Amino acid sequence: METNASPTYSSLVAVGDSFTEGMSDLLPDGTYRGWADLLAARMAARTPGFRYANLAVRGKLIGQIVDEQVDVAAAMGADVITLVGGLNDTLRPKCDMGRVRGLLEEAVERLAPACKQLVLMRSPGRQGPVLERFRPRMEELFACVDELAARHDALVIDLYGAASLGDPRMWDVDRLHLTAEGHRRVAEAVWQGLGYEPEDPHWRVPVPVTLPPGWVTRRVADVRFARQHLIPWIGRRLTGRSSGDGRPPKRPELLPYEDLT
Repeated sequence: METNASPTYSSLVAVGDSFTEGMSDLLPDGTYRGWADLLAARMAARTPGFRYANLAVRGKLIGQIVDEQVDVAAAMGADVITLVGGLNDTLRPKCDMGRVRGLLEEAVERLAPACKQLVLMRSPGRQGPVLERFRPRMEELFACVDELAARHDALVIDLYGAASLGDPRMWDVDRLHLTAEGHRRVAEAVWQGLGYEPEDPHWRVPVPVTLPPGWVTRRVADVRFARQHLIPWIGRRLTGRSSGDGRPPKRPELLPYEDLT
């Protein structure tokens, strides 16, 4: 008689930038939760003594991720390591994609032998005009992810190809980070990718269609977005600053999981 046995992973380390830190899944105390915390909670519920670390810091470029997070993660000896990086590089005015690909390869080569399962992702992409100019770079990055995964037996979670996560309603007002519902769906995608029984088999299914907001509402939202998010973001790009400057990792040690909510 066949049984659907759940995988037995006892630890998780998350490596990356704001996407893995959990922006914009905001909790009442002002901290962020995000898909990695949600995934760790599920895994911990199945495995006594489950341990979790999240080294992600918002704004980090792939070079910073390699320099600051990769060796730390590799030394932890976790069962599962997730690596998502490089997208911030593609959004810079100037981006050396050859260098980005090389650094991503370096990260994968260090992390793959250090865990039972390395998880890579094709990051979600919001529909709309803001990111259109960067899509060729993004897709070049994702092609590199696919190639590295095949070479190093890593798991790829295809969020970019999920229609549900392209919906603008899954994105926060800054248009760069997922809402709580978006993060929930990412956690479900990784959960299933790791071999666990689905809790939401329909995470890829788009939310029901609703009437779009009126012209005035959209223009007000555009102005608010530009003032609160776009202009500061451009300013940081032009001055070489990052929203993560001086910020420590979210959960720097591989410790027994505890409810972060």
